[in-house]
Amino acid sequence: MVLRLSTLFLRTLREDPADADVASHRLLVRAGYIRRAAPGIYSWLPLGLRVLGKVETIIREEMAEIGAQEVHFPALLPREPYEASNRWTEYGDNLFRLQDRKGADYLLAPTHEEMFTLLVKDLYSSYKDLPVSLFQIQNKYRDEARPRAGLLRGREFIMKDSYSFDIDDEGLEASYQAHRGAYLRIFERLGLDVVVVSAVSGAMGGSKSEEFLHPTPVGEDTYVRSAGGYAANVEAVTTVAPEAVDYANAPAAQVVDTPDTPTIDTLVADVNARFAKDSGEWTAADTLKNVVLAVTLPTGERQIVVVGVPGDRAVDLKRIEANIGSHLEMSGELGVEAATDEDLKKHPGLVKGYIGPGLNRDDAVLGTESSTGLLYLVDPRVVAGTAWITGANEPGKHVLGLVAERDFGWDGVIEAVEVREGDEAPDGSGPLEAARGIEMGHIFQLGRKYAEALGLKVLDANGKLATVTMGSYGVGVTRAVAALAESNRDEKGIIWPRAVAPADVHVVATGRGDEVFEAAAKLSGDLEAAGLEVIYDDRPKVSPGVKFGDAELIGVPTILVVGRGLADGVVEIKDRATGEAENVPVAEAVEYVLRAARG
Repeated sequence: MVLRLSTLFLRTLREDPADADVASHRLLVRAGYIRRAAPGIYSWLPLGLRVLGKVETIIREEMAEIGAQEVHFPALLPREPYEASNRWTEYGDNLFRLQDRKGADYLLAPTHEEMFTLLVKDLYSSYKDLPVSLFQIQNKYRDEARPRAGLLRGREFIMKDSYSFDIDDEGLEASYQAHRGAYLRIFERLGLDVVVVSAVSGAMGGSKSEEFLHPTPVGEDTYVRSAGGYAANVEAVTTVAPEAVDYANAPAAQVVDTPDTPTIDTLVADVNARFAKDSGEWTAADTLKNVVLAVTLPTGERQIVVVGVPGDRAVDLKRIEANIGSHLEMSGELGVEAATDEDLKKHPGLVKGYIGPGLNRDDAVLGTESSTGLLYLVDPRVVAGTAWITGANEPGKHVLGLVAERDFGWDGVIEAVEVREGDEAPDGSGPLEAARGIEMGHIFQLGRKYAEALGLKVLDANGKLATVTMGSYGVGVTRAVAALAESNRDEKGIIWPRAVAPADVHVVATGRGDEVFEAAAKLSGDLEAAGLEVIYDDRPKVSPGVKFGDAELIGVPTILVVGRGLADGVVEIKDRATGEAENVPVAEAVEYVLRAARG
């Protein structure tokens, strides 16, 4: 049916909504696609549902192309499966939890790994049933502390999640690659540029993970890439560590007075003024900064961890959050922040501003068998034989020439500091440059984590029980709508790619004569009969300026104006993206629009 603006449930806005902080949020609300219901929660209006439906159709078609089959789970789920996988605890405060009238625990699903696993366990028992890939398009819920950017970071959102089930790792690799290819085709059809980057698996677990990021300045994800083809989320970048140094002839470390030097800058200035270096001057890169962090575990427990990093590098808390779980033998959502003065008071061996590992292994304050017993992790640049200036754990004192491995040890190595532009790519493909992007998709080789937790086993070819191996693959559906609006717009409004636009053509009747509206109505009907989706602005008492403004705000690819030119037998057809307009004879208008719609 032709959508008539006189009856369509739509009100466009002239002013930006007060809570909108990115362009896509402003335009989707102003153009009548969504409305805010609560922070991070949105209602979808008729035009918005048309765009959303087209995104979903493309996803469904590409999933079907690789043999994935669609199912649909409830969003309200019982606690027990998530208890078995430990995610009832691991998700921490991000999980919406509730109870029914009988006191039974439920949750609003953030993802559905457990339910997919249990479904396959319920129905399949033999390797002959595998491989199988299942998917759904379903609402998800996460209690974001700070929902922002409209649909880009909400508390309720729609995601396509699919899961592959294979008998062995070779099968998992094949399923993973099939989904990877499908995702590239999905984003190509949507008209979204994406960069595929290596990522960390985080709370999801698994051995391999990649993100599909849409480059945009408003993206929350920072990634890096090199001219040689390397690309990774900053959390997944691995440092090119220096070679170990022979320290057989290194001079003994010495404790020196360094009064009033609680910062790296004051320390460097002081040692340059009083202690000569063999070559050049001391710099912040010669210092070992020991940062005390508080890690909030999914259980709510607060654990103190110390991280030693070169003094010229800032700590990146997101990188630490992504990488610290393995050192704590803990999975799930981990919060990381700087330790407070109250935290430090509980560990008097740590002297604020002068923290160090200790002068030698016998008096270790940090590291293996230390007096504090705290977990001590170091940056990959801290390798055996490297000598450092660091705290002596006494007010106003530092250690010069503290040699790694000889004088102090550590409990593990962690990627903890900022990745800088110009750092070398870990694969040797050149210096890194940074960019920002929106995460549009994420794929994981989960392996056997969930299958083991929930007992998903089948009989293998030898008649023995074998644990199934899984892959997990997500696409942000509502996020795709926002990303498309963010990247396809101008100062007048949205410019939808044809594949997802709410209609093929927006017919505008301007003028007061009945003949204009009659001609516009007939053209709208002819366009619809030709197989096109049509929006017809038939509002009789609305000015041409308002109608043109609404057409450009709504963003349909082709605008057909029936107005003054009708007296000369022509209509104006305008390309929304280029702004190019052409007068076309009325009799040729339908064919003209058809050609434009078909590309």
